[in-house]
Amino acid sequence: MGEYSRFIDWDKMDSTIQDQDAKELSSTELQDLKQLARQGYWAKNHTFRAKVYHKLISDIPCRTVTPDAHVYRDIVGKIMGKRNSSSLPLPEFVDNSLVPTYCLNAEGVGAVRKIISCIASQFPDISFCPALPSVVALLLHYSRDEAECFENVCRILACNDPSKHFVDQTFLAFESSCMTFGDLVNKYCQAAHKLMVAVSEDVLEVYSDWQRWLFGELPMIYIARVFDVFLVEGYKVLYRVALALLKYFHKVRVGQTMESDNVQQDIRAFVRDIAKSVSPEKLLEKAFAIRLFSRKEIQLLQMANEKALQQKGITVKQKSLASPRRQNVHLAVHAENFKSEIVDVKKMRDIWSWIPERFALCQPLLLFTTSEHGCSLSRFYSHCEGHEPTLLLIKTTTQEVCGAYLSTDWSERKRGGNKLSFFGTGECFVFRLVPEVERYEWVIIKHPELAMSGLEQGNNSSQASDAPLSSNPSSDPSDRLSPFLSARHFNLPSKAASMFMAGAIECIIIGGGDGQALYIDADLNHGRTGHCNTFNNQPLCSESFQIAIMEVWGFQDTMSS
Repeated sequence: MGEYSRFIDWDKMDSTIQDQDAKELSSTELQDLKQLARQGYWAKNHTFRAKVYHKLISDIPCRTVTPDAHVYRDIVGKIMGKRNSSSLPLPEFVDNSLVPTYCLNAEGVGAVRKIISCIASQFPDISFCPALPSVVALLLHYSRDEAECFENVCRILACNDPSKHFVDQTFLAFESSCMTFGDLVNKYCQAAHKLMVAVSEDVLEVYSDWQRWLFGELPMIYIARVFDVFLVEGYKVLYRVALALLKYFHKVRVGQTMESDNVQQDIRAFVRDIAKSVSPEKLLEKAFAIRLFSRKEIQLLQMANEKALQQKGITVKQKSLASPRRQNVHLAVHAENFKSEIVDVKKMRDIWSWIPERFALCQPLLLFTTSEHGCSLSRFYSHCEGHEPTLLLIKTTTQEVCGAYLSTDWSERKRGGNKLSFFGTGECFVFRLVPEVERYEWVIIKHPELAMSGLEQGNNSSQASDAPLSSNPSSDPSDRLSPFLSARHFNLPSKAASMFMAGAIECIIIGGGDGQALYIDADLNHGRTGHCNTFNNQPLCSESFQIAIMEVWGFQDTMSS
């Protein structure tokens, strides 16, 4: 079957990807490669795919000294000694990961352990890399010998292009990627997220499995198609495919009884048997139909999550003799310490499942309540300033309950002087708890252009002339970041900021642009909702309402650093 067949059991390999329809790469331009990879241009010919992989990997910019095939031949004998490859212990940094065999023969299965052991000797800086066994096993199918596979994997690990990222190599990077995936699920798979919250005790623990779905459970024909695109487009593809898997899991399982009392096991089983539900082509089609944030925005979110973990001292995996379960860095709302006049612990935990994961590490801290601090907007500001983010809860005199997650410190309002100025980020959202639980995503996030027209309307109606979002109708919208993360946190241009919250001496406004939704008067007794806050024909609460009680909660760091 050719020079790339040494490690393959062809009885296990899909016959449609054996050497058929030999082709050549017609272009090496990035845009052309992206198109070809997504179309599966080299997926139907084993030898051609192997050559394309080698070409793509050889073009990865790497450290000056990156171990190559010659290094492998020099060290493999010393590392192996007289041991049988099947008895070689895996390095600790793979974290007892699955070692998928895919379509490897007996020689290939043994070679995977040899290659991983040699990689461990050459990369002492790798401290946590559970995806490595899958990457090695997959690339071995497309390698002429062990040394070539070793070199290709080393190049992926040694990539030094700051704009590219392939495999997490530290616990900090891995854990922050799990948090980032949770944030993306919360934003793009809200129906699936709602199901996860309902059926799992720790939804964040479920999302920590996302890389295992890809690098462990996904069958060979699927992970190979993912890898085709991954080598061209990078890490973002993995998020896309994992989100698509979760969407399909929700579609198939919604309304059904879970097969076990452990949703993690159910998802793993679903991914292993994914062929019963969707083809590789349809999976990728679903993945690329998701209008995901830009690569830069995902990098910023990853940075924010890493920073949150570092501040809490969570940078390495803690060993535990008591339990094989990975360190659970996520905390639920503690029932014994929580007391609210508006919501119970269960509803607060529902809200906690919606917030960005870097803040789900914290506990709620009551900052302000009208029952204790009175109905004074100035006292509201004085108690809330210096806290970021905050959570606003409102109970009306007709027993409606609504609220908002507010990403930015209320002291930002002072930048506008005495004028009403908008600030905040696209992580803000509003929600309703009574009569029904519903979370509303801002229209601006999905349609940034509405923020521009909304700003003009807001300026005319509210005289909010000092809003930080500038409009340049001639600029290319693709060059702008959507208002997801705070501009001031990442030194982004002011046009990346947006309008989600505003405060002045006469009122508070939650929302902005096309999403101006919740208005609270200075006496904190009256409020109203704007017409733009009707989502799916379901208003947040009554158009005009009286406030029975209002609470503001902050986020308290309870983890030692």
